[in-house]
Amino acid sequence: MGAAAARSEPGFPGALTGGREGVVRHLGADDRSSTRVRIVDGALRCLARSGIAKTTVDDIAREAGLSRATVYRTFPRGREGILAAVVETEVARLFSALAVAMGEATDLEDVLVAGMVEAARRMRSHGALVYLLEHEPGTVLPYLTFAELDRVLLVAGDLAAPFFARWLEPAEASRAAEWAVRIVLAYCSGPPAGTDLGDPDDARALVRAFVLPGILALRVDAAGGSPEPDHQADDSTRHRRPLTKGAARP
Repeated sequence: MGAAAARSEPGFPGALTGGREGVVRHLGADDRSSTRVRIVDGALRCLARSGIAKTTVDDIAREAGLSRATVYRTFPRGREGILAAVVETEVARLFSALAVAMGEATDLEDVLVAGMVEAARRMRSHGALVYLLEHEPGTVLPYLTFAELDRVLLVAGDLAAPFFARWLEPAEASRAAEWAVRIVLAYCSGPPAGTDLGDPDDARALVRAFVLPGILALRVDAAGGSPEPDHQADDSTRHRRPLTKGAARP
């Protein structure tokens, strides 16, 4: 989310300002005190119930069980600072959960499925996000289009790519991570589609039908456009690790 958007948009602040460095820095945030967490969690409950437009600092303080003065001591910028902390904290929580789920995968198919299922379940069950998408979509959807989407994809792709890099070359891992993020956003930012991405069987069917073939196509392109890279690719391409358990090397 760009700095200009952060200044002009009365809803979400620019928590992703500065691209990958801004978010990655906040994943290890400076202040994880219990007071900060209480305020963030109180704000999340308020947002899930009333949205951004109707939530005040007083509402958040009351929900967190703290005085208004304490809230302002923790967040001198008031509501804007609280909302920025909400986004930063939720991004950190999401990627922490994804790291656990994807870290347990034993092949590329599993890492794709695990990441998509975990992300979809969390997004679909996130009370504040669900409320905003339904009642105040203008506070969320602008960040899922055009340049703002590029920033989201950059950050999410950078954080997810290392999990794909166990089976793919770096450039391919980044592309695969971006595809996975795009799919999750497409399925979870609008009305439920026929495929339930939070269901492991549905997610696996989608990955097998569309995602893995796309990744195989990336490898064919990297090998010089040959559909049979074993015969025409160079040695580095021929000896890459298999995509899945028991899969033939492309």
